[in-house]
Amino acid sequence: MRPVRSVAILLIFLFAVGAASAASKAALSAKDLEGRKVRLKDVQGNLIVLNFWATWCGPCREELPMLIRIAKEDAVPDLLFIAVSVDDSKALDKVGDAVRKFGITFPVWVGASADDVHRLSAADAVPATVFIDRDGTVLARVSGEIRESELKERLKWLTGHRNGAPPQQFISHVE
Repeated sequence: MRPVRSVAILLIFLFAVGAASAASKAALSAKDLEGRKVRLKDVQGNLIVLNFWATWCGPCREELPMLIRIAKEDAVPDLLFIAVSVDDSKALDKVGDAVRKFGITFPVWVGASADDVHRLSAADAVPATVFIDRDGTVLARVSGEIRESELKERLKWLTGHRNGAPPQQFISHVE
């Protein structure tokens, strides 16, 4: 009786671990501003802060200057911020204008869909920010405009030794 129970528990555990790891891997294909195909798996090995935004989104425009400033302040060699626009293809000129206006110095990708936002961030609106480990595992998500303290807390944990409890895995500021 005992070996059967132990095997059953082990199988349940292995299934749960496998399902969780498969569901938490980040995958995204988009284009850079020059029109070249880019994929998250191409930048795997870096710690990634992936921010979904749009030129028409007021909270996105409020959030971008803080993200740009923090990206410059926390210049960790393998920490990569990526801004992913969900603007439609007719608004690509606006994306380029926004990049220049805000002085975005990290990669900007275009062509993401609402499905991409939902799948990666568990959110149905922009802005949405996703924190991804070197192996492509999604570690944390923030739906809505991220607070500076939330960003710094997640960056400290992501780039540090990860001692202690991890930050809250999902925060929503969307009502």
